[in-house]
Amino acid sequence: MKAALIEEPGKVLVTTVPDPAPGPRDVVVKVSACGLCGTDLHILQGEFAPTLPVVPGHEFAGVVAAVGRDVTELREGDRVAVDPSLYCHECRYCREGHANLCERWAAIGVSVAGGAAEYAVAPVANCVRLPDHVNTEDAALIEPLSCAVRGYDVLSAKMAARVLIYGSGTMGLMMLELAKRTGAASVDVVDINPDRLATAVSLGVSGSAADPDELDRPRGWDVVIDATGNAKAIQDGINRVARAGTFLQFGVSDHATTAVIEPYRIYNEEITITGSMAVLHSYERAADLFAAGVIDPKVFISDRMPLDDYPKALDRFAAGRGRKIVVLPGA
Repeated sequence: MKAALIEEPGKVLVTTVPDPAPGPRDVVVKVSACGLCGTDLHILQGEFAPTLPVVPGHEFAGVVAAVGRDVTELREGDRVAVDPSLYCHECRYCREGHANLCERWAAIGVSVAGGAAEYAVAPVANCVRLPDHVNTEDAALIEPLSCAVRGYDVLSAKMAARVLIYGSGTMGLMMLELAKRTGAASVDVVDINPDRLATAVSLGVSGSAADPDELDRPRGWDVVIDATGNAKAIQDGINRVARAGTFLQFGVSDHATTAVIEPYRIYNEEITITGSMAVLHSYERAADLFAAGVIDPKVFISDRMPLDDYPKALDRFAAGRGRKIVVLPGA
C-alpha cells in the first residue's frame, strides 16, 4: 500500500509499505482522511527518534476493511474514527487512572504505523462508530477535539471565567469553541497571524489582538491557555494570569523551550500552572460533541490534499498557513 514515511529526522517521503493485517482484537481501517498536527513536526524533527522510521498520522477516520478473528463489535463497512492512544494498562499511572501518562506510552502514528496511509491497524477498543450524518473525511477532527476536551477536564473551569487564548490555529479555535460552551464570561484570543485571528473573530470572540496589551484586562485573566507552544507566548501568558487564576500549557513546545516564573508571585497570588497531555477518557465525548455540531468542519479544515502531497502538506503546516490540513489517501 501507499503511505507517508518519516525515515529519519528531516526526511519524509511517500512510498510503498507492506499492507497491514489485523491481530485478533484489531481492525484494519481504510483511511478516508488523516489530519496533520504539531506532533508530526516534532516526529520529523527527531524528538521521537527511537520510533523512526514510522508512518505518521494519529488523527484519522475511515471505513473498516477487515476485522480480527475475535472482533464482534465492528464489521467490514462500518465507518469509524480512531483514538490513537496505546497504553500498557499495567504501570502505576495506568492503574491510577492517568493512562495518558503511561510509563510505556505509545500511539498510533507516533510509535507505530499511523493513518497517513491507505490502510491502518487499530485495536477495536480504540474505534468509535460514526453516526450516519457525520462525514467520514471530517471525522479526523475528533482526535484533536478530544485533546481539547481533556484540556478542559484539567482546567475544571468555573462559570463566568474570563479566558485568554494564545493562538488561533486548530487547537486554539477548538479551545475557543469549548470555552464559549463551558460558561466563560469572555474569551479573548491573541495571534500574530492575521488570517488565523480573523477566523477566531468569525467564530465569535470578546476581543482579539496581535498583542495582549491591546486588550483591556488590567487585572489579568482567570484562565490563560497557551495553544502555541511558543516560548514568547508562554512567558507572556504566565504573566497575564489574574490572582487565583490558572495557566494551562496546552500547546506542544520543543523540548528545549523554557519559561521563567516568579515563585513568590505563584505563592502570593495563588496561581495554578498546569498542563494537559493528549487524550484521557475524552475521545468518546469528543465524538459526541462533534456529532452534535460543536465545531464546523468547513471552518476548521482549510486544506484537503492527496496522500501523494503529504510532504507538501507538512511544509504548509510548518509554515503556519491554513488551519487544519488533512490528507485524503483515497483521493
